[in-house]
This record gives sequence, C-alpha cells and structure tokens, in this order.
Amino acid sequence: MFKKDLTAGAKSKVKSSVQRSIRTKIVETYPLLAPHIDEILPKKSQLDMLKLPDRVSLYALDNNPLFWQHMDDPIIPHLRVVHQFPQCFSRIGIDRGAIRFVLSGATLMAPGLTSAGGRLPDEEGQLKEGEIAVIEAEGKEEACLVGLLKMGTEEIKEKKKGVVMDGGHYLGDGLWKMTID
Repeated sequence: MFKKDLTAGAKSKVKSSVQRSIRTKIVETYPLLAPHIDEILPKKSQLDMLKLPDRVSLYALDNNPLFWQHMDDPIIPHLRVVHQFPQCFSRIGIDRGAIRFVLSGATLMAPGLTSAGGRLPDEEGQLKEGEIAVIEAEGKEEACLVGLLKMGTEEIKEKKKGVVMDGGHYLGDGLWKMTID
C-alpha cells in the first residue's frame, strides 16, 4: 500500500471529541494496549491527522506517527508503535524465505506462514479474516509487517496457499520513511 515515498497532504488538528472516540476505538480493537493508552495518546495532548494518498489518514502526535486508517477500515498501528509495545498485538511469523519479498512490498502468501520456519497461533489464539495481525520474521526480533488478514489462520492451515495479506505497512516503505514537519 505504501510502496512509494509519501508526502503528507493537509495536516489538521483532531477535535477533542473525535480524539476521545479514536482512543476508544484503539482500546476496543487492541484490548492489550489499554494499560499503555495514556502513554501512547495522552488525554490532554493534541492529535494531528494527515491526509495521505489513496484515502489514508495518518494520526500523529508531536510529529510522531501513531496509527493509520484506510477509509473506514479499522485503525492500524504504525510499526513504531508495534515496536514499542510488541506484546499488545496478535502476531504470526514468516519463514526466512519470505522476508525479502515482504520487505519489498509483495503480497504475503500462505506458504511463508505454513512452512517449517513460519509460525501460526494455536487453537485459542486463532485470528479471523479482517483482523489486524503483526508479522514477525523468523530469527528477527522486530515486527516487519502489519495489516489486515485476507483469510483466517484456521483457513491458512487448511489451504496452505493463497493470499494472506496484501497492502500493509512494512519496514522501509513510504510510511516508514515519511517525515512529518
């Protein structure tokens, strides 16, 4: 989704009522983030919204990107937030062979998750289609991709092929490199 370098469009301040609703959506979507929400998005701070190409809104605090949202999709965390609070997000792992493709912006395919180096959650941690997942690379400590799943983890285990995620935010993409003034 963010393969090319981005330049932010209009920057506007978010009203306090909208900021409260964004905080609520974030805590609803990511319940494990609730203890840290005041650290990420303090109540008295001023949140900015930047318009990006392809109808994407980026929410930033003090010129630090926090979350992004495509039209009416769920709010998705920026990788810097994921790196700060990795334990607060649902994670799945890709094998070594898929790393270079993911970091070049390719679509995440099921074989990268179902092979020997891949890691899918067990029965109680299943993810459904349309949920947000953080993708970690085999042998690496930091997350490399975050986005919406196109198929649930149960379906990935059964089919073992097909598109799992297309168009997410990955390390080194335009959103990662973007500077906010």
